[in-house]
Amino acid sequence: MAAVCAEELAVEPPVAARRLLGATLWSGAVGVRIVEVEAYGGDPAGPWPDPASHSGRGPTKRNAVMFGPAGMLYVYLSYGMHTCINVTSGPDGIASAALIRSGEVVAGLDEARARRPTARTDVDLAKGPGNLGSALGITLSDYGTPLFEPDSPIRLELGDALAAKEIASGPRVGVSTAADLPWRFWLPSSPAVSTYRRSPRAPRAEAS
Repeated sequence: MAAVCAEELAVEPPVAARRLLGATLWSGAVGVRIVEVEAYGGDPAGPWPDPASHSGRGPTKRNAVMFGPAGMLYVYLSYGMHTCINVTSGPDGIASAALIRSGEVVAGLDEARARRPTARTDVDLAKGPGNLGSALGITLSDYGTPLFEPDSPIRLELGDALAAKEIASGPRVGVSTAADLPWRFWLPSSPAVSTYRRSPRAPRAEAS
């Protein structure tokens, strides 16, 4: 079963990212329904070169899991303090992943509230990638966790694939290169989707 689920993400980055929408990410008793994601590719040697990706210049110790099989957890710190959660995608050996940007807490509300005491409402608990990481209690030590193993402390449950009309797309948030690539996907029906912010370092118009 784990292998079958991972195979659904062993595809090109946008397809894998869209497949994650509506899925539930579990960390212990806290479950978050994914409502916003961003796809990222890899280095120029691969089929999806992406200069905005952590793997855009090739493999390093930090991004090694992105070059592994689909369905693994890639965790990094943003600005040295916000834990960001990614799910690897694509075939084994070819780098790509999807950043989980926002979600709705559907289980373990009390635990999520305790981890996010500054959240104004429950909608804000996992709204934005750093908040989502905090609500789930995921840390750098969880790097490389297999998400489809039944005994894993962090698990991903894919739901039914959503229809195209249920999903919106647009440019990714905060990247200064490939800023207009429409690889951000979200569920417009969810109030937990984060606000789009373009990087001030990104060109106002990029060549297509």
